Amino acid sequence: MKLFVQKIQLSYAISFIFLSCIQVRAQPVNSLRVGQNPTLEPKGQFNQSLIFAAPPPPPDIGEPGKRTEAGSRGCGGNTNKPLASVSRKRLTALVPVYSKSELVYAATIAEYPSFWFYVPYSSSLAYGEFVLEDEAQNQTIYKTSLTETPGVISLNLPSKAAPLKVGKRYHWYFNIYCQRDKQIIANVEGHVKREQLNWALKTQLEKATPSQRVNLYAANGIWYEALSAANELRRRNGQETSWAALLQTVGLNDVATEPKVECCTLENQQ
Repeated sequence: MKLFVQKIQLSYAISFIFLSCIQVRAQPVNSLRVGQNPTLEPKGQFNQSLIFAAPPPPPDIGEPGKRTEAGSRGCGGNTNKPLASVSRKRLTALVPVYSKSELVYAATIAEYPSFWFYVPYSSSLAYGEFVLEDEAQNQTIYKTSLTETPGVISLNLPSKAAPLKVGKRYHWYFNIYCQRDKQIIANVEGHVKREQLNWALKTQLEKATPSQRVNLYAANGIWYEALSAANELRRRNGQETSWAALLQTVGLNDVATEPKVECCTLENQQ
């Protein structure tokens, strides 16, 4: 009898553990953070093998940053009429965020990487300014006009500027200004570090297909090149899902289907 009761107790324990595992796996896509797999949408056939493996965050970063604006103010003194688009989405930097510290940080291997943002503001009412600082806080400012927004934009550092150095960390800001009164209505900020591309990964990338390159960059924690490669796939084939899958791995599913707009170029203001 005692053995029978023990078997029943063991059976209940196994059932409880199994149900607990199901609950953990059934997390909504909105809860995704760095390094997790994307949840498949019923409509989509996302790249199921795509995983973004975030590198360990630097321990000595002061301010963690801000991936999404806290809330926009009005333009021209009219605080009751913010400049949000019909979608009512907010200015968002397309970068990972670390869930515990809210640190906005990602790696690149490029001298002149592309920085990606979702801008919900009308280009007729607002303009943007991108600021890049090195660790010594020597400020370099780039200014751009928002010509086709709302939408996803990429800001490419101009080749005439000083290239990012391997092993160096930089702090960036992206501010949106009201055309009328030149006041900031929204802003985001974060950190980027240029890493050295190792020989083994370089060899793999040279032999890889475009889709495989996205996976290789993501699996090695190289965010900016993964996103740019995914964008190129989406540009060539509107049905390609690597872009949306990659954004979903870092919790940016709310802007994953927003259109890319041919917005603007950065102009060095110094």
